[in-house]
Amino acid sequence: MKTARVLVIRFSAMGDVAMVASVLRELSAQHKQIELIMVSRPQFVAFFDGIPNLTFHPIFPDDQHKGAKGLWRLFNELKKYDIDYVADLHNNIRSRILTLFFKTAGYRLAILDKARHRKKELTRKRYKIFKPLRATVERYADVFRALGLSLKLSYQLQREERPIPDAYQNLLTSKTIKIGIAPFAQHPYKVWKPSHWNTIFKTFPTSTYTFFIFGGGKQELETATTWGEQYPHVHNTIGQLGVKGELDLISHLDLMISMDSSGMHMASLVGTRCLSIWGATHPYAGFLGYGQSTEDCIQVEHPNRPSSIYGNKSCICNGVEAIDLVTPEMVVERIQKETLPISKGISQSRGQD
Repeated sequence: MKTARVLVIRFSAMGDVAMVASVLRELSAQHKQIELIMVSRPQFVAFFDGIPNLTFHPIFPDDQHKGAKGLWRLFNELKKYDIDYVADLHNNIRSRILTLFFKTAGYRLAILDKARHRKKELTRKRYKIFKPLRATVERYADVFRALGLSLKLSYQLQREERPIPDAYQNLLTSKTIKIGIAPFAQHPYKVWKPSHWNTIFKTFPTSTYTFFIFGGGKQELETATTWGEQYPHVHNTIGQLGVKGELDLISHLDLMISMDSSGMHMASLVGTRCLSIWGATHPYAGFLGYGQSTEDCIQVEHPNRPSSIYGNKSCICNGVEAIDLVTPEMVVERIQKETLPISKGISQSRGQD
């Protein structure tokens, strides 16, 4: 295919935009002649750093791009890139209005199939069809395929060489096992009880383990700060680094532990393995982190799971919320299993000092 300029649209949410970045890296590597114009919220620009021939164009949906008039303004901004194709990877009201402008102007476009019917079949309580859906990243790739661009996803984690944030130099160069934890999520039914993390922090010794807490707002910051005060090997990063700095830090970790949330997808972007904890949602919905393994999903199967795609609905299983079926002992066991080889290496190294 000759050189083409492709407009890519995905405004939110954070994890979904991170998955788009994983797909665009593969697309750019396989089609070096393509130029990409990525339209998303400005806070997500760091996800796309390093992708060749990609220009990031921010959308400000609460300001100059608000409403139909604002989207018309955005349309006129984007036309200046001399676009050949439009890939709508969002398929919501805002993106459909924007793509309608392009369609009316004669541009070739393709739109994401969200498979809403299949998702309802997976999450309904009665007559649930419990089968894995097509991965979201494959649905993204399908949009480019519909535009005539071949694309094969490798599903391989690729470790990135990134700088160590200055404030964390000593912690990241110490002889300990470095584990990132993203314990929060937008919806409460995807959040493991904060008290469970106390068990984790108490189980793994300060001499061998260092934990970094990621993600959240003011309330989550208070929780992370309390953990840092209680446990000397637990360090808060919320509000400290920005998205780029967080990606830099995650790239130097031995392991990430996350809810079904953006922390998992950020780990994928920098090639860090992630253990993920699932409750009301399920990997079958297609949102497992790119390159992550289903074997690293910590969950308890139950006929009621999943109750929702996004974790915004309660999922009661045996009288308790589905996320609470996951016990601290289960997570402790997985951490021990995954970090035992690293801890042995650290012990040997210290013995040689």
